[in-house]
Amino acid sequence: MTSREPTIVATSGGHRVGTRTRVMFDALVHHAVDLSGVHGRRPRVMYVGTAIGDAEHFTARMTEAARIAGFDLTPLHLFPMPNVEDVEATVLDQDVVWVMGGSVANLLAVWRVHGLDGVMRRAWQAGVVLSGVSAGSLCWFEGGATDSFGPELRPLTNALGLLPYGNGVHYDTDEGRRPLTHRLVADGTLPTAHCTDDGVGLVYRGTELVEAVAEIPGKGAYLVRREGDEAVEERIEPRMLTVPSTS
Repeated sequence: MTSREPTIVATSGGHRVGTRTRVMFDALVHHAVDLSGVHGRRPRVMYVGTAIGDAEHFTARMTEAARIAGFDLTPLHLFPMPNVEDVEATVLDQDVVWVMGGSVANLLAVWRVHGLDGVMRRAWQAGVVLSGVSAGSLCWFEGGATDSFGPELRPLTNALGLLPYGNGVHYDTDEGRRPLTHRLVADGTLPTAHCTDDGVGLVYRGTELVEAVAEIPGKGAYLVRREGDEAVEERIEPRMLTVPSTS
């Protein structure tokens, strides 16, 4: 662990198809590793697949992606039981935690049963960079729109709350998320929401949003805030990241 202050990278991206593998880590994951400040050794990255039920085939893909990227990957499984003896010590030994997308409602429930919600907070405070995609973004905020309960999007308001905002993911590719996010902010269900198009990430130091970054050109980030009884949206132009050349 080497980051100087609590850091979160919340994204709607981070993966791409490789030329010889099904999945590679894209620029957003590499940026999270860069923000950890690790140097002189291979970065230690924890992959958390709770939101997809610790699917073994995807853990294998993440392991291969880490090998290509030059990371030492530790998968954290909670099904059917934790796969490490001391979960907290293992998390705290990482430079970066990368949380996979899937069902954020199920993720939160399982994490709380195992006390991982508190572990993640302590890791964040200790300087481990917390990051992830989709459900792995939404989990760090107060809440947002989710399809955890079915194809019709519903609000979720009991996320971890490390960041005191709402969160919108897949803002440009799932047509229902933008209008629902606007309604939830307008009626006060969610506080000001920070949203990302696919391929975009938001970087927080402590609880302050310091930068939007992207691995796909032309994509955006957005602030949705309440004014009176309406929601007002402001676009943030992200800084383009350099795509790793590894293939």
